[in-house]
Amino acid sequence: MTKLRSSRIKRLLGEGKFPTVIKFNLTDPRVTELAGVCGFDAAWLCNEHVPTDWTTLEHTIRAARLHDMDTLVRVSKGGYSDYIRPLEAGATGIIVPHVESAGEAERIVSMTRFHPIGKRALDGGCTDGLYCAVPQDDYLENSNTEKLVVLQIESPEGLEQVEKIAAVPGFDGFLFGPGDFSHRIGKAGQLNAPEVTAARQRVAKAARRNGKFAMTSGLFAPFEQFVAEGVNVFNLGSDVGGLQGYFRDRLKLIQTSVEALPDSAKNANPYA
Repeated sequence: MTKLRSSRIKRLLGEGKFPTVIKFNLTDPRVTELAGVCGFDAAWLCNEHVPTDWTTLEHTIRAARLHDMDTLVRVSKGGYSDYIRPLEAGATGIIVPHVESAGEAERIVSMTRFHPIGKRALDGGCTDGLYCAVPQDDYLENSNTEKLVVLQIESPEGLEQVEKIAAVPGFDGFLFGPGDFSHRIGKAGQLNAPEVTAARQRVAKAARRNGKFAMTSGLFAPFEQFVAEGVNVFNLGSDVGGLQGYFRDRLKLIQTSVEALPDSAKNANPYA
């Protein structure tokens, strides 16, 4: 029997576990599939800062599904089509950046949820509806309950409204953006500055008080500290960060070995 997929993140949260996420800036679906092979629960795909075309994004989402891995697409800051297209391509959810008011949160919910929660236009003939191969009522229910809408708080303006934003029904969680927040307060890159830490904690507290999850963009503080603050979805890094670390380690290995060679061995190089 054809069945729509449920969210792995929601399932794990319901079991009291801490879902793991890995962020991708690169566009090869095989890299995402490798993360699924390794056991990650979700992939964070970026369409805000990365020029990934929609066909590649769809292939990447499909690669993640091979290993029951959720996909969260951070969308371009825009309108209806920007928010809906990843969902119709089969993504588990979207991350909307730079949310700064309850009114904006309400508009996002209205665009991304079906009746009776929102006013999303109905198709069902795309990947998320299994090309009309499931009953429409099942498609609508799955879209409203298993698709994730995550709002990113990353500015002083958004922080000031975070309690009101958190009270808006119809979305699932917050992602705090320490990079942009630190930049906006004149402390770019200081992810553990007292003001940034206080903002992060306030966002997590607002989320949990309103039945939403709190997601961190990285492990820039101890895991236990994040848990104590109320964070329960963890992005553990990125593909570019992982590759950079591996490449540097490989170079250091050979460079250290070369330095340890005796002068006679170094002088034996005929091209020296």
